[in-house]
Amino acid sequence: MKVTYLLVHVLSVSSLKGGVGKTTVSLGLASAAFAKGVRTLVVDLDPQSDVSTGMDIALAGRLNVADVLASPKEKTVRQAIAPSGWTKSHAGTIDVLIGSPSAINFDGPHPSIRDIWKLEEALAHVEDDYDLVLIDCAPSLNALTRTAWAASDRVVVVTEPGLFSVAAADRALRAIEEIRRGLSPRLQPLGIVVNRVRSQSMEHQFRIKELRDMFGPLVLSPQLPERTSLQQAQGAAKPLHIWPGDSAQEMAANFDQLLDRVLRTGRVGEYADTASATR
Repeated sequence: MKVTYLLVHVLSVSSLKGGVGKTTVSLGLASAAFAKGVRTLVVDLDPQSDVSTGMDIALAGRLNVADVLASPKEKTVRQAIAPSGWTKSHAGTIDVLIGSPSAINFDGPHPSIRDIWKLEEALAHVEDDYDLVLIDCAPSLNALTRTAWAASDRVVVVTEPGLFSVAAADRALRAIEEIRRGLSPRLQPLGIVVNRVRSQSMEHQFRIKELRDMFGPLVLSPQLPERTSLQQAQGAAKPLHIWPGDSAQEMAANFDQLLDRVLRTGRVGEYADTASATR
């Protein structure tokens, strides 16, 4: 089947707790998109701003996502977007809507409807510039994450194979359904990415089986093994796909598969054979 990419496809990368590698997954998908030549915007909505750092963005002296959430006008949006330093060594379009610790001021527990739609409004100004938008969400279910989901077509939930993974994934999927029913009918879960898997761990295998038993095809393949190459590339602010070594190339191939799933999952019923497996 010939693949035709959507004009703009918006994916939120979410988790309900820190420390599961959500930002690492965002960076891996961004690297895969960059390697594939997909025009990509990464929105750094996590107040920790680690995606901006990992994509080699100079944060000082620029507008950022907090300015955009305060005033989602086109001029503000464009001034808060910068090209990733990744483009210094490889041609392509990979931009970042710059993160800021000040975004935490917009993460209250009871956002207004107006606030929830601000990111959607902002992205509408630049939608012709990109094929894919990746949103690195805050690790909570407060206003920032709901704002991201309202602007998204799909959500991928990142977890790890631990004791609380099933409960956390279940809460996230229920919240996605709440947003879909109440605010954004186009929103769907892409699925659950199981990160930091140790294949020799019986506990990890048990937890992955537990996730599959509960969520079936929503548990995406491949699961991502625990590899230091991910952290090394991230720490050096380089794309995973150019990091040397077999481990990095193994992980790059995993993210290529996940990106292919993202790009094949249309928001208006395209690729029904793929999308149906996520519902």
